[in-house]
Amino acid sequence: MSIVFDTADKNDINELIRMRIAYMADDFGSVSDIEKESMEKQLPDYFERKLNTELVAFVARDDDRIVSVAYLHIIEMPANSILLNGLYGEVLSVYTMPEYRGKGLCSTLMKNLVDCARDRELGRIDLSATKEGYPIYKKLGFEDKEHRYTDMRYKLI
Repeated sequence: MSIVFDTADKNDINELIRMRIAYMADDFGSVSDIEKESMEKQLPDYFERKLNTELVAFVARDDDRIVSVAYLHIIEMPANSILLNGLYGEVLSVYTMPEYRGKGLCSTLMKNLVDCARDRELGRIDLSATKEGYPIYKKLGFEDKEHRYTDMRYKLI
């Protein structure tokens, strides 16, 4: 095993799609043929437009194969008293292939992600942790959010 850490570029789109589908199957228990087909249709254009602008994909590679990934989604909003420049990040879809888990890949990717957020002067980084990921994120310095407001959602589809 020869692991290399870097960020993905547009040449990695097929690998990122493979990892996204694997993440969804792992997180939700399965991915139907229709869901897989829909993701394979939407994701190439999404990655083509967003990769390395609003979305940075931190990856661990074993040879040319991506085996672990963590996304930093960079979001701009109107500046406020908490986010003076209006920039913050959200961590998305942290995933390591099962045979590579427990080797520190996720921790290294997350450290790289935090360093990038600092370099880009983001005001904060948000994430929603699974039970498995929670101890890793806590160890890296992420804290539980205080909820001043109640999260709500209106589904359009």
